[in-house]
Amino acid sequence: MRIRLQLSPNTEPVPFSHLYSLTGALHKWLGKNSIHNGVSLYSFGWLHGGKSNKKALSFSQGADWNISFFDDELARQLIKGILREPSVAYGMYIREIQEVEPLAFSTQHIFHTDGSAILARQKRVDGSQEYLSWDSLAANEALTNKLRWKLSQAGFNGNHLNARVAFDRTYSTPRSRKITIKGVDHKGSECPVIVEGTPEALHFAWLVGLGDLTGSGFGALK
Repeated sequence: MRIRLQLSPNTEPVPFSHLYSLTGALHKWLGKNSIHNGVSLYSFGWLHGGKSNKKALSFSQGADWNISFFDDELARQLIKGILREPSVAYGMYIREIQEVEPLAFSTQHIFHTDGSAILARQKRVDGSQEYLSWDSLAANEALTNKLRWKLSQAGFNGNHLNARVAFDRTYSTPRSRKITIKGVDHKGSECPVIVEGTPEALHFAWLVGLGDLTGSGFGALK
């Protein structure tokens, strides 16, 4: 299930590194649940509707925010939490909740990011993480392997596990972007992705996002 939240205007400056605050609000609403230490079978986009200056963001007309869950029960749990405590951060609060109708997928779809960057990584020999950019074939492999692993963790099997992901190399304005969370810099890619597979696998990707750290605001898809 995907839900779209409409937020009130901010009363305090919204820092560029606000993703951690959004993650905190999400977990506040969910309360005790299985996703804190488990596989991130959910994703959330970035806030839409803001304007930036050199120091911060401003949402004078409010903001839209998409959050998606593979498990519908977790989405309903989130909604209950919002109704109990609608505050988000920076003086913003939830003033409307809408359920988003899923797309009708076939066996291939070009996804754009939901304001977020897609984080592709692979482990080096020494165990550290190497960030892979949109123009790297290794990035496609990393995204494909991550999606297939999440599909298996969610109980899919058979042809569903043959899904493939690739950055759209025909896109005219791809870019790499650095995002800081809790003092740690992450390098993601802002570029559409082509996902091939069963309609169920594509719907799954639409909900849970692609790449690493989807539970922290990366990899969310429109």
